[in-house]
Amino acid sequence: MRTAALLSAVAAATAVNAGPTRARATELEPITVKGNAFFQGDKRFYVRGVDYQPGGAAANIDPLADTKICLPDIEKFKKLGINVIRVYSTDNSKDHDECMNALADAGIYAVLDANNPLYSLHRYEPHGSYNTPYLQSVFATIDAFAKYSNTMAFFSGNEVVHDFKNTTLAAKYTKATDRDMRRYIKARNYRKILVGYSAADVKDNIMETATYFNCGSDEERSDFFAFNDYSWCTSDFVTAGWDKKVEAFRDYGLPLFLSEYGCNKNERNFRELESLMHSNMTSVYSGGLMYEYTMERNDFGIVEIKGGQENGGKDQTGDRKELDEFAAFAEAMEKYPAPTGDAGYNKNAKASECPAETDHWAVGTSTLPDIPEGALKFFDEGAGKGPGLNGPGSQWAVDQASTSEGSDTSSGTTDGDDTETSPNAAMRGTIPSLDTAPFLVSGAVLLFTVLGAVAL
Repeated sequence: MRTAALLSAVAAATAVNAGPTRARATELEPITVKGNAFFQGDKRFYVRGVDYQPGGAAANIDPLADTKICLPDIEKFKKLGINVIRVYSTDNSKDHDECMNALADAGIYAVLDANNPLYSLHRYEPHGSYNTPYLQSVFATIDAFAKYSNTMAFFSGNEVVHDFKNTTLAAKYTKATDRDMRRYIKARNYRKILVGYSAADVKDNIMETATYFNCGSDEERSDFFAFNDYSWCTSDFVTAGWDKKVEAFRDYGLPLFLSEYGCNKNERNFRELESLMHSNMTSVYSGGLMYEYTMERNDFGIVEIKGGQENGGKDQTGDRKELDEFAAFAEAMEKYPAPTGDAGYNKNAKASECPAETDHWAVGTSTLPDIPEGALKFFDEGAGKGPGLNGPGSQWAVDQASTSEGSDTSSGTTDGDDTETSPNAAMRGTIPSLDTAPFLVSGAVLLFTVLGAVAL
């Protein structure tokens, strides 16, 4: 694992389609997009936050549905001075008022993954997994969080495309989900909530992936693009190769930020923030999320929860212990503040040309699959009650999949040695290397389908 505002009380009343509402003390300004940057009103907005999933994906719990988990952590967030958290698993059948309102009171936005281990696209068999039960869960997650002023954005997928050519075929279905989410938000008369993709930093296809999510019609283009970067290991802007990445994205037409960053190979000093907030990067990047808040088995955390790794990580209510890295991150947050002004962002950012098929990119057309017919009713009727985190799952429902495939085949096959043989390679919790940079670091998840590993 690695894997948001209402303008008035009247707007809140008209937008809510799922669950009761009550008065909130704090309404945050919506985060919007201008050119290749985020804005909070007329002020440039930078993502300065942490990835937050106590227990990791293996526990698969919703920290925003339990005040015994979220409230003590929000006190820690205040000490850190962050403004955004990313949460990978949320239960769309539960109420989130207290935790989301407490975050808003602290001035903190949430970026939420719309997928979870039981309701997600299959990296190698994407067509069958793009089906009605899957989209019902995705749309129900939108329903559950659209009423909160501090819901900044949703991720339509996390690292679905990976370092094998056959996985790039799944980009069509993730982008179709991205399109469907924005269409659902509009159809249900919610305020504009941003939708984008969180990619793996795979050198062979990261630019094709980024270009793909920014090509096509405005209806199809993402609102932003993010990727998970583990290349900075107590190094510097040039040694980490961040200078080359800035140049590669110099003319990119969407807001760009790091949905995960970090390294635990050496002592962490979080100097990444110095570069992320420096003029070297701010015309192109809009900040990032530090991986991660809680200490899990992959040793990236800055806070340890007593008993948090016991019993499958299901109980995350224990005492919080600040590790040495907590103070180091807080110090870096204070030392390297967000810049003032607009930092030279690109006001005239445009759509990209769709990438052509290559030896590393299998999507040879910009045509997206049609939404599954059974999901069309949700736009008028709403998604209904969400299945939560313990429902029957969606990947079995291949008979409710889209009737079109967007022109390309999606069998998951490829020639030669370009296949993935490890049964764990698509699971959160494995930490493979891309050159020397790990990019799958989000805790272990269920391997719950006989078809293979699940891409979240």
